[in-house]
Amino acid sequence: MSRPVAVLRPEPGNAATCAAIVAAGGRAISLPLFAIAPVPWTPPANLTGFDALLLTSANAARLAGPGLTRLAHLPVHSVGAATAAAARAAGLTVAKVGSGDAAALIASLPPGIRLLHLAGRERATQPGVTAITVYAADPLVDIDTSALNGTVTMLHSARAAQRLAELVAPVDRAAIRLAAIAPAVAGAAGHGWARVESAPHPRDLALVALATALAD
Repeated sequence: MSRPVAVLRPEPGNAATCAAIVAAGGRAISLPLFAIAPVPWTPPANLTGFDALLLTSANAARLAGPGLTRLAHLPVHSVGAATAAAARAAGLTVAKVGSGDAAALIASLPPGIRLLHLAGRERATQPGVTAITVYAADPLVDIDTSALNGTVTMLHSARAAQRLAELVAPVDRAAIRLAAIAPAVAGAAGHGWARVESAPHPRDLALVALATALAD
């Protein structure tokens, strides 16, 4: 494997992805672009207006804090196994684990279901879903992107792709290959990269497999 693989996602996911790369025989570079932190929030006064919780990130379950106990009676519909595991660790009951993105998960649920989305501050709006911000991902400053030269750089979100495009000058992009978790994420990175590929499934392990393949 000739190229190292750079991981831009925040902690604690960054360390988990780096470990998966090393387990696959690769070399990992940790370069988080954002830091995750909880945001003060209050559960809705009328909880009878919701049938279930929607979780699209494990960070929501990890960082929601004491307010989560008031919602523990609501079943959870999660996007992915890692998010489901974090929900269970927080004392919630997982009713369904999706295999695609949030829109696909919502489409698979009964019509008219009233969902409360515990979400990050920057998020995609889901029609018909009530969202509450419980955490935020703030950009880190003084990022030295010179470490990305000659790497395969993993993109876990469109926001990370956009931030990378802000940080790396067009003249330097030809030395960097990108492995994106989905086509929309790849598109958010813009043009000029040495190579851009999307994982066949929007999951971390699929993205790790793609990145390590691109590193050869």
